[in-house]
Amino acid sequence: MEKTHLKTGIFGGTFNPVHIGHLALANYLCEYEDLDEVWFLVTPQNPFKKDIRLLDDRIRLEMVKTAIDGYPRFRASDFEFSLPRPSYTVDTLRNLSDTYPEREFILIIGADNWEKFSLWKSPEEILRKHRILVYPRSGYSLHIPDAMSKQVKAVQTPLLEISSTFIRKSIAEGKDIRYFVHPAVYRIILEKRLYQVNNE
Repeated sequence: MEKTHLKTGIFGGTFNPVHIGHLALANYLCEYEDLDEVWFLVTPQNPFKKDIRLLDDRIRLEMVKTAIDGYPRFRASDFEFSLPRPSYTVDTLRNLSDTYPEREFILIIGADNWEKFSLWKSPEEILRKHRILVYPRSGYSLHIPDAMSKQVKAVQTPLLEISSTFIRKSIAEGKDIRYFVHPAVYRIILEKRLYQVNNE
């Protein structure tokens, strides 16, 4: 009898901060796309591209852990923190597969990234070894060539137009945007005075 691998969605991002759009998307994919788990893979700070708006790795990881607490099919992952930088998706997936051979890793990306997928490092290897779920993004068409239909699927997730950029900007302007993020994440933002004008 063939061994069944745990179907694990890999949802990578800076999550600066994680917001309800991220959570709703991952929730939908778990419940409607037959995934056993979704891992929120927090992307580390690239030392060669210092962005003052990108919070420390551990704070962003803490916010993700806090946001997903209580939903057993979500996991916050710092896997890329220990990989050489800059980290490329193909290398991350290769290392994940070597480390967790009992899992099938399925890549989750937006239509904006799918449009540029052919420019990624070793896209052929990713397609050969992994399935990809592509979710819609406003302003981007989503077309999957027939030749790729077995490996790549367009998923019709609800379109929640919320961005981390909007959240950071709103907080810097003193807006109360508590319903755009998980309540516990908003509490962390307030307590640590994150994304303030003088503390981005």
